[in-house]
Amino acid sequence: MTRQNVLSGSPWEDKMGYCRAVRIGNVIEVSGTVAIVDGTTVKADDIYAQTKNILDRIAEVLSGLGAAMSDVVRTRMFTTDVSRWEEIAQAHGAVFGSIKPVTSIYEVSALISPDYLIEIEFTAILGDR
Repeated sequence: MTRQNVLSGSPWEDKMGYCRAVRIGNVIEVSGTVAIVDGTTVKADDIYAQTKNILDRIAEVLSGLGAAMSDVVRTRMFTTDVSRWEEIAQAHGAVFGSIKPVTSIYEVSALISPDYLIEIEFTAILGDR
C-alpha cells in the first residue's frame, strides 16, 4: 500500500518528525490539531471557536485526501478545561450530529501553548465509493 503524508508547513513537523495526516490505503490518521488563534475570529478564551476552527481546517485536510467528515470514525478531544464540555459538544455536534463517530474527551493539565484550550485527533476510514 502507498503511504501519503500531508504536511501543514509547520516548522515543528521537521523538528518533531511528524505530519498533519497520513493516509495508508483507506485509513487516514490526523495528528492532534489545535486552532489558529488569531485574536479576532478565534480568541484564546473561546473554546467553541477553537473547536470549530479545528473542525473546519481538518475538513479541508480530509478533502485533499479524497475523504470527508462523514468518513471520520473516531475523534479524541483533549481540553484544558473539561467543565466547558458543552461548548465543545456544540461545535462537535454541529459537524458530527448525524455522523456520530466514536469519541472521547479528556482533561489535560496543559497543551503546547496557554492560548490553546482544545486539541483534537481524528481517524477516518474511506468506504467503497
